[in-house]
Amino acid sequence: MIKTTVYNLTGEKIKEVELNPAVFEVKIKPELITQAVVTLQANQRQVLADTKDKSEVAGGGRKPWRQKGTGRARHGSIRSPLWRGGGITFGPTSDRNFSLKINKKAKRKAILMTLSDKALNEKIVLVDKLELEQVKTKKFFEILKNLNLRDKKKIAKKKDESSDKKPKEKKKPAKKVLVVLPKQDLKLWRAARNIDRLDMILADSLNVLDVLHANYLLLPVESLAVIEKTFVK
Repeated sequence: MIKTTVYNLTGEKIKEVELNPAVFEVKIKPELITQAVVTLQANQRQVLADTKDKSEVAGGGRKPWRQKGTGRARHGSIRSPLWRGGGITFGPTSDRNFSLKINKKAKRKAILMTLSDKALNEKIVLVDKLELEQVKTKKFFEILKNLNLRDKKKIAKKKDESSDKKPKEKKKPAKKVLVVLPKQDLKLWRAARNIDRLDMILADSLNVLDVLHANYLLLPVESLAVIEKTFVK
C-alpha cells in the first residue's frame, strides 16, 4: 500500500496517509490508456473544413443556354462542379462525425491507471485543506512555492567586472500542476486562473488527458473520497 505525506499550506509535513489500492495501485495497461486518449481527442475534435456542393452555391438557377442548337455542350446550371465557381463534388462537409465510443468501465479504469502512475512516480501532492480567505493570486502562488511546485526566487549575486560573462541559460518551463478540487470554489478558481501552467478540475470530472498532461497533481485530502466514490464501482 502506497503511503503519501500530507502537507499544510505552509509546506510543513503533518501526517502520512495510505492511498486506496483500488485507485492508486491499478495495474497499468498502455493500450487501454491509448484507447481512452484517442477516444477523448476524437470526441473533442471540431469540424472546421466545410465546402459547398452544387445545391448550396448561390446562383445558377437559370439554364445558361438552350439544350440544342448552339454547338456547345449541354449544361443545366453554372453552379455545376464542372464550372469555375461551382460546387465541390467530394469536398469535406460539416456532416462528418469523428466521435468514437469507449465502455464506461474501460474509461474509468484508464483514469485509475493514470492516477496509479502518478502515485507510483511520487507526482501526487496532498494537502490537508486548500482554501483562501481572499481572492489573491499572490497568496495562491505562495502556496505553490511552499509545496515546491514553483521555484523560489533566488537573490541575484553581484557580478564582478573582471569575471567573464557567461551566456544566459534558458529557463526551464514551470511544472505543470493540475489542482483537483472536491467541490466548486470560486475564490480558488479566480485566484489561480492567471497562473501559468496551472489548471483546475473537479474530482468527479477527472479525465485521462488532463492527468497525463500534468507533471504534478495537487489534491486536498477531501478529493480522495470523491475520486473513490466516482470511479471505483
